[in-house]
Amino acid sequence: MDTLIIGCGNLLRGDDAVGPILVRIIWDLGLPPGVRLADGGTAGMDVAFKMRGADHVIIVDACQSGSPPGTLFKVPGAQLENLPPLTGLNLHAFRWEHALAFGRWLLKEEYPAKITVYLIEAGSLELGADLTPPVRATMETLAHNLIAELAGLAPHGN
Repeated sequence: MDTLIIGCGNLLRGDDAVGPILVRIIWDLGLPPGVRLADGGTAGMDVAFKMRGADHVIIVDACQSGSPPGTLFKVPGAQLENLPPLTGLNLHAFRWEHALAFGRWLLKEEYPAKITVYLIEAGSLELGADLTPPVRATMETLAHNLIAELAGLAPHGN
């Protein structure tokens, strides 16, 4: 199984950096077989191209829903059926949900069969700030859980 983990966000804006930092942590911890990583940064259109041919895409990003900082939300693929329309979009408004809609349009039969999105509630989006402690703790737990889960899915003997 080919799994792609994409970390989205802006490294310069505090907790918004959680996706790219998670990708770096997973790289440092070691990738299970069949797992690829991509730093989606703020380039949503690149995310769509990186998904080509993957069986499962996992996207990690920060969110602001009003929940306590560090709250983890898991958005399964079934909830992503009604993606936003691509009409009237500009590059400054292009986010992971637009990347999925664009990917579905662009990749057709090469669009991943399974998509999972993890959103971590941000505490601070201040320019130049580090991750807040609750966001860092949630991110580290998620990184370890993803590695363990994906290692269990990896084919034996490779």
